[in-house]
Amino acid sequence: MENKSHIAYWKTNLKYLTILLAIWFLVSFVFGILLVDELNVIRMGGFKLGFWFAQQGSIYVFVILIFVYIRLMNNLDKKHNLND
Repeated sequence: MENKSHIAYWKTNLKYLTILLAIWFLVSFVFGILLVDELNVIRMGGFKLGFWFAQQGSIYVFVILIFVYIRLMNNLDKKHNLND
């Protein structure tokens, strides 16, 4: 039974990582590089949105994703009784 719990734990962990890394890739590469010209039509705080994603937005999103991952993993640890 314990082995099944470990497998479920790691599958969930990998699912979280995949989703969060996909979000980071979307924001940093797709928005910051590939769609920069289309996003530059929109202004945010006086700056073009594509420029903002390339310079600041991807960093902010990355920091937010770190805290989301911490929260998700704490909940997963509690669910699998792995609290410290």
